[in-house]
Amino acid sequence: MHTAEQKLKERIKELTCLYEVTSLIVHSDYEQIEEVLKAIANCLQVAWQFDEETYVELETPIISIHTEERGEAYVFLESPIKVFNEPKGAIRVGYPSPKYSLDDFLVEEQQLLDNVCLEVGNLLERKEIKDNQENIRRQVEQADRLRILGEITAGIAHELNTPLANILGFAELLRERVEGDTRAVKDLDKIITNTIFSREVVKKLMFFACEMPEERSTLDIVPIIQDAIDLLRTTLAKNEVTCDLEVNAEQVLLRTDKIQLTQVIFNLVVNAIYFSPPKSTIKIKVTDKKDKVNLIISDEGSGIPKDKANSVFDPFFTTKPVGEGSGLGLSVVHGIIQSHKGSIEHAPNKPKGTIFTIELPKIK
Repeated sequence: MHTAEQKLKERIKELTCLYEVTSLIVHSDYEQIEEVLKAIANCLQVAWQFDEETYVELETPIISIHTEERGEAYVFLESPIKVFNEPKGAIRVGYPSPKYSLDDFLVEEQQLLDNVCLEVGNLLERKEIKDNQENIRRQVEQADRLRILGEITAGIAHELNTPLANILGFAELLRERVEGDTRAVKDLDKIITNTIFSREVVKKLMFFACEMPEERSTLDIVPIIQDAIDLLRTTLAKNEVTCDLEVNAEQVLLRTDKIQLTQVIFNLVVNAIYFSPPKSTIKIKVTDKKDKVNLIISDEGSGIPKDKANSVFDPFFTTKPVGEGSGLGLSVVHGIIQSHKGSIEHAPNKPKGTIFTIELPKIK
């Protein structure tokens, strides 16, 4: 039986804990939320009746926290942490057993634990809301930058098309006239090669700026993907890389533009080949679902560095050496997928490499 003085002492400990937890949450920095949760676990440890033997476990999607163990087995009070009414973890406070049983916990301690879990759930909700707002803000800024850049690049592409066509045409005519001059022919071949490369960059700019005409129709995309892979057989063999295609249906019908879909597959597979080591495999998996088509391309290369993960779809961004990439391939892919009302994401492959996941809705 507790005396009035003992009961008062326990209430003071509980109220102090709740005050400290509330203060920690009110003044929390969302960038240091792990430190806040550790401090909350420590507050709970000293709030219990037998604080010197109290053990606390705090589990959330962000972090798992365990205070110093005081025994080998425990009897626990437990309360769930709910985020938007969904269980996203729990807090357990225990005493060593068999020294203690559930009867040794106070009713007020369960109430305190429930209140702390409620406060932690509110904290995680606010962090999730803030993270979502930050993601939306970045997406809006990115879309705005891409829109402006699209307008600029469309103008640049149109301005460059005519002079590049002239350079290529006159260089080819001149090459026919100087066939006997080996040095001149060699120099003209360089001009022609670089002009063709520049023309391809302009074509990618026009794809990015959505200036290329498209003709969408309902097509079986399996042979289109197979044709794109076949175009790269020589490059695959040269790099000692294999490419496997897996499809869950004989026909996968999708309303799309054949040239644009080929561009998507071509760019992603070329990138995968570039970063894949010899004797590795690039896997393409096509899954036909009721209202969408999923396309997954995975490689066993070096993967995308974490500090560059948010930039891979940016125009002119590339991790390739100077002269080996225009930085437009993935931004063109991103633009084409968006124009089809789809989505594209990337994630690390295991044990190494990258996985690109494309989701395209079946729009009639």
